[in-house]
Amino acid sequence: MENQKRLVAINDISGFGKCSLTVAIPIISAAGVETICMPTAVLSTHTGGFTGYTYRDLTCDMPDISAHWKSIDLKPDAIYSGFLGSFDQIDIVKKFAEDFKREDNLFIADPCMADHGKMYAIFDKKFAKAMAELCAKADIILPNITEACFMTDTEFVSGIHTEEYIESLLNKLLDMGAENVVLTGVTFEESKLGAAFMGQDRIAQYYFQERLPGMYHGTGDVFASAFCGAVLNGISYYDAMGIAARYVCDCIKRTQSIENPITYGVDFERGIPFYIKELGKI
Repeated sequence: MENQKRLVAINDISGFGKCSLTVAIPIISAAGVETICMPTAVLSTHTGGFTGYTYRDLTCDMPDISAHWKSIDLKPDAIYSGFLGSFDQIDIVKKFAEDFKREDNLFIADPCMADHGKMYAIFDKKFAKAMAELCAKADIILPNITEACFMTDTEFVSGIHTEEYIESLLNKLLDMGAENVVLTGVTFEESKLGAAFMGQDRIAQYYFQERLPGMYHGTGDVFASAFCGAVLNGISYYDAMGIAARYVCDCIKRTQSIENPITYGVDFERGIPFYIKELGKI
């Protein structure tokens, strides 16, 4: 039997709300991948729709965690970075990637900082520039369209997109330094929503699902986690994008059948058998 794959997930822990590490650990583990976590912060809930939440910043702990892992010669097969709450954390992850990146492993970056045409409240355009510098070091990045626009200084276009607009964004992201790009939130018609992939051949590939009503917190983390698990199972970036999209769609449909507020996140847990089955189809 081959050795188990190992991934380091760098993200925050929101105790309630189904996002970040509380999503990444179970989903990536379900793909058979050992999931090691470097928490960037601990919150009582996520920040989207909740007030009065607790927040403990762990920036000062991150270099010591990295140093200890280096001392024990930890060799991850992938590094996956998600929400980073400060410039200092971006610099720490850059250093972590330099210390642990090898020719035979992957650095996957999800630049969690914006959506729906706006930066998250705690970030600004300077942060987007710093995040772009981090993404330039990655083997593959997973931005949504808003994040891609801020990192490439491109005007955000809402609603229906053109192939010319999407492929211009993809090319700009590759020009920025990223090796491969999966761009989420792509839509060419009102009834479909999906993602686009482009690698060094500069040929865009698309995957679409039916557009489902509502906006659910944490679906980006579900997508990224499912993508990481698929890639570490030897699945191509394009096929992993499709698996992640189908899993997110499955989670949303299940969530729509229950009465939880949308701030509670999606029912990804009961969809894990669906995800595992999808991994086996490729």
